[in-house]
Amino acid sequence: MSYEEVADEAVEVIDQTRAFVLQRVESWRDRYHRWRDAASDWLTGIDLTPDLAQNIGSKSWFRGLGTMLGVSAIALAFWPSFAPLEAMPAMAMDDGVRDEFRSQMITPLALGGDSGRQSGPGPQVIPLESAPERPQIELVATLSTGDSFQRMLRRAGVGQADVERVNSLVSGAIPLEEIESGTKVDITLGRRPAPREPRPLDELAFRARFDLELELFRNDAGQLALKRNVIRVDDTPLRIRGTVGQSLYRSARAAGAPASAVQQYLKALDGQIDMDREVRASDEFDMIVAYRRAATGERQAGQLLYAGVDRGGEPKTQLMRWGKEGRFYEASGVGEQRNGLVAPVPGRITSNFGMRRHPILGYRRMHSGMDFRARYGTPIVAVTDGRVASAGRAGGCGIAVKVSHGGGLSTRYCHMSRMAVRAGQSVRRGQVIGYVGSTGLSTGAHLHYEMYRGGRAINPAGVRFVTRAQLEGRELMDFRAALRRLKQVEPGAALVELEKRPTEVEAPKREIEKLDQKREIG
Repeated sequence: MSYEEVADEAVEVIDQTRAFVLQRVESWRDRYHRWRDAASDWLTGIDLTPDLAQNIGSKSWFRGLGTMLGVSAIALAFWPSFAPLEAMPAMAMDDGVRDEFRSQMITPLALGGDSGRQSGPGPQVIPLESAPERPQIELVATLSTGDSFQRMLRRAGVGQADVERVNSLVSGAIPLEEIESGTKVDITLGRRPAPREPRPLDELAFRARFDLELELFRNDAGQLALKRNVIRVDDTPLRIRGTVGQSLYRSARAAGAPASAVQQYLKALDGQIDMDREVRASDEFDMIVAYRRAATGERQAGQLLYAGVDRGGEPKTQLMRWGKEGRFYEASGVGEQRNGLVAPVPGRITSNFGMRRHPILGYRRMHSGMDFRARYGTPIVAVTDGRVASAGRAGGCGIAVKVSHGGGLSTRYCHMSRMAVRAGQSVRRGQVIGYVGSTGLSTGAHLHYEMYRGGRAINPAGVRFVTRAQLEGRELMDFRAALRRLKQVEPGAALVELEKRPTEVEAPKREIEKLDQKREIG
């Protein structure tokens, strides 16, 4: 057999062997794929991790429970040890180490700092059994809003017996509920009679009223006594005049008028005249405010007493507050409000009176009022004087207040968050009666304002209120006399310092203060 024949046979054998191996590999691969598909189908049918929230109590549910317990057991088996970790042992601290640390620290002296190296106590040092107390403690306590006079004293450290005595003495001079919040009380506590007992009250002084100062002290018998220091007060009203200019508010504030007085002035005039048309820049404003000056230097501004506008040196408008209700009357004795307050909240109108599609019910029906856009909690005021007819829940209107104004006219304010009045209460024009909310059938915070005449809903936009009152007889004479006396007050007369009387001049307590005193010549 030649060499070429042998080579051909070898190649043929190799090809046959390769074909056989490839055939066996293909059969093994097919067999593996078939086994894998079968195993996958089997595992899918078993479902070792079913949803334990479904089919509770079934075979698949218990199979899933077993899977969860098995996985948990494996996790716990491979969990590390629960033994605590060992940390560096704490440094032993003794007096020497503490002294070394103290030498390195910085502490504010105001907080009692004792930093730096210090000498240790020698054999001659005798430790004190107890630290000595200050013989007296002087402090200032403030009466907070909603607090009581007794609780304030107890917080300051006054004993119960002294609190009861102070309460008895002070209430005999002035009702405790009349003491205004924010009043500052000077308190002096004495030495304790025994350890762990409260300090006795040595002195107490505060301004009970603008014209009265109360002072408590220990008399010769050791009992608390009360001293009333009546403060001389001058009640001359403060009169302020000036040119209106471009802005009446700014001109009045620049002239020294308090902001509250300017607001009352503008409100009083707005109820009588058209401020935009009837007041010129060349006119002069004239306001008189209740004012009090104490001999101790304090000043207190009150409510507006007179509001006037002069033109060409002659009074054009004169209004004076009169009566228990504090209404402004013209010089003729007529109290008239030509410009009624129409808007109960400072917001724009989002829905007028008439037919509309209800935003919640979804069909067209009569909208018997006006909607004002306002933020939650905005104050709602009465549009004119009246008496509260009802206050509370009113179905789809939510929390509502209805005010009767007489003559068959009434108004209602709906969807409030809370009320500020109660049924049967009298209200004045501009008085807060509630706060904007979204109660009842409402999609958001707003005010639904309704007006009724004879029980029938009417359009609030077509109503302007006029309130008229006429003074007659003796009351009119008294009113005009009071107006003449009030207009005799000179502008700025109340700003002059009160001249102190000899009894009101305090004697100097230190010798150096006596150098400033004038020498009396006999």
